[in-house]
Amino acid sequence: MAGRQLHGFLGMAVGLILAVATAMLLGRAWSACGVGVNNAANSGFLLWIFIPGLWSVLLPAWLAVGALLGNRPRLHAIALAVTLLGLVWCAISIFWESATPACPAGVPTWWPNFLPTPGF
Repeated sequence: MAGRQLHGFLGMAVGLILAVATAMLLGRAWSACGVGVNNAANSGFLLWIFIPGLWSVLLPAWLAVGALLGNRPRLHAIALAVTLLGLVWCAISIFWESATPACPAGVPTWWPNFLPTPGF
């Protein structure tokens, strides 16, 4: 019983951390590219809609992968990382498009060249 509670708590924590980190990355990109009405309007959307929405997707994904893979730690860890990072990448890609026209080359100047631009 304690293992399931720990797994659920860990899923909540990881989901929240990834949701907040994704919102921060998206907010920085929007700010650098001058997207949206202003930073206050953008941060309101990211804080009150984006983070809870992404968190509500990441947590069930965490629990589903954990339930499907059961007690195989290495496979479980790899599958969780791939699933959660894939969901985060898709979330960034959906909202990144509004930043592309305002920035040269479609990315903020601080975006590392070795990382591909978010998108499908």
